[in-house]
Amino acid sequence: MKIVRAAFAICMLLLPPAGPANADDPVETVQNVIASQIEAFLRDDAAAAYAFASPTIRQKFPDEASFFDMVRRGYAPVYRPGNFAFGRSKVTGDTVLQEVLISGSDGKDWTAVYQVVRQSDGSYKINGVHMIRAAPGSGI
Repeated sequence: MKIVRAAFAICMLLLPPAGPANADDPVETVQNVIASQIEAFLRDDAAAAYAFASPTIRQKFPDEASFFDMVRRGYAPVYRPGNFAFGRSKVTGDTVLQEVLISGSDGKDWTAVYQVVRQSDGSYKINGVHMIRAAPGSGI
């Protein structure tokens, strides 16, 4: 487990600093959106976190409080990650699937697969997250 955390920390150090997204690179833009939402969760800033939710998510959770409560209860590793790093990504039309490797604050490892959709105004909004419990590595 300590090796996985160290690997996450190294990945985070090797990532370029989050700056203005390149409009031509949807993956970079989406990674900035995801990182910004996670940072909002870490600050307990419900309004900022909710601003990254797609219209579909906003229909299911029509206010910041219900959205924030859902994330806190159902997506604890995203709400309070120990560490996170970006994994693989796939762009299909206006949708980006982005893996986020998370070491939860409880020490358990997760892969969160984000579905992020481009909006009519050109922005990207998070349309869903699928959590997968990461299996421990063998032979370590």
